[in-house]
Amino acid sequence: MENIHIKNFIGKHVHFIGIGGISMSGIAEILLNKGYKVSGSDIRNSAIIERLRKKGANIYIGHRPSNINGANLVVYTAAINKENPELLEAHKNSIPTMDRATLLGQLMETYPFAIGVSGTHGKTTTTSMLSIIMEHADLDPTILVGGEVDEIGGNVRTGTSDYFLTEACEYVESFLKFHPYIALILNIDEDHLDYFKNLDHIYSAFLKYARLVPPDGYVIGCIDDPLVEKLMKEAGRQTVSFGIEKNADLIAHSISFDDKGCPTFIPSYMGKEEEPIHLNVPGKHNIYNALGAYATAKILGVDGKIIKEALSLYHGTHRRFEIKGTVDNITVIDDYAHHPNEIRATLNILNNFSHNRIWCIFQPHTYTRTKKLFNRFIDAFHGVDKLIVTDIYAAREKNPGDIHAKDIVSAINENGQDALYISDFKDIVSYLAENVKSGDIIITMGAGNVYEVGESFLKSFQKVTPKAL
Repeated sequence: MENIHIKNFIGKHVHFIGIGGISMSGIAEILLNKGYKVSGSDIRNSAIIERLRKKGANIYIGHRPSNINGANLVVYTAAINKENPELLEAHKNSIPTMDRATLLGQLMETYPFAIGVSGTHGKTTTTSMLSIIMEHADLDPTILVGGEVDEIGGNVRTGTSDYFLTEACEYVESFLKFHPYIALILNIDEDHLDYFKNLDHIYSAFLKYARLVPPDGYVIGCIDDPLVEKLMKEAGRQTVSFGIEKNADLIAHSISFDDKGCPTFIPSYMGKEEEPIHLNVPGKHNIYNALGAYATAKILGVDGKIIKEALSLYHGTHRRFEIKGTVDNITVIDDYAHHPNEIRATLNILNNFSHNRIWCIFQPHTYTRTKKLFNRFIDAFHGVDKLIVTDIYAAREKNPGDIHAKDIVSAINENGQDALYISDFKDIVSYLAENVKSGDIIITMGAGNVYEVGESFLKSFQKVTPKAL
């Protein structure tokens, strides 16, 4: 089974367990466009699944052995339990199986210029920025993004050129199955500590990833991050550096922010000053993301003017500081932030927003992350006037019973900040409706389904009163 390759299944039936996931759905769509027959299953329906159905995929809701009938290959993610009935059925009937990362790596292998965007934070945004640049430059790339980008019509684009662009996630070292010609590394931080032993373990994985780049390829990295700077020296590959604080190959200077926190800066590449860049997404962290995309585009030969135009077209990815709406002068924002550093970066953006109070609804993501980074979470919410913490989103994990959202609330209150635990989303919405006032900002944070709180809050204001006759 180890010698199977996706190229040997062209025109045949590939089944995806967990096809509704953002990465799995993108890969499934790429295969559909390449002439494969695609089926899949997931636990619930979604807009992504409906999109795949319209393109010809046969998708089942719920996992059953019969779902894989006729499949020549079964693909699964790291989140799929080994006891999944479809996976067990595949093994029982000697149907070849392959994990998502291996399949993605094999797809990359078929493109001479594959780009993998990695880092603990910012992968989706940077990949989205670069996707728009590459499209704007008429490079006709195939793109796989870990979020939905309006400018490319979703989370996937199938091109006909030699360029392939994807996120490269470090979880369970899955990116070590990839084949990058360019490895872009944004930052290296503590995360996924349910798998990694410590920060040294994480660094070693990123170094191995960088060394997957062929001798004629490139490692691009942010040298303001000390571990990335160290990696660039140890990778043994051609490198291009970017940053703000240090003397990098690509530097952003003359930085300013508008009243929405969106930055303008002047890039200097290899000692040559280029045209000023204005971003339509807020925050200093997005300057770093844009620099990573800019440096990669320069390696691909894209002109600075085209990069400038393309970056101005990017207005954000869904669930990345996404303004969901405004009612009664109350602004509702959602952000995917689920790591202490991401939370801080997102909250810093709000300093540039005119507001009364900031209400943050935080949904911790995974028990392991909550426990291992507990002390960092306690100090991550500075600037929030009222913090509401809801239950930990388990994702792939089972409840170990030794960590609870109430623990975060207690520690934050002891630290002198106002925090409250509310389990039920409906109760959170009711609490907000009773207490939030004009001029306040509500921001939901987390990688789970906490965005539903903001959406429900907005809907609660959409009740139309009939006009008097």
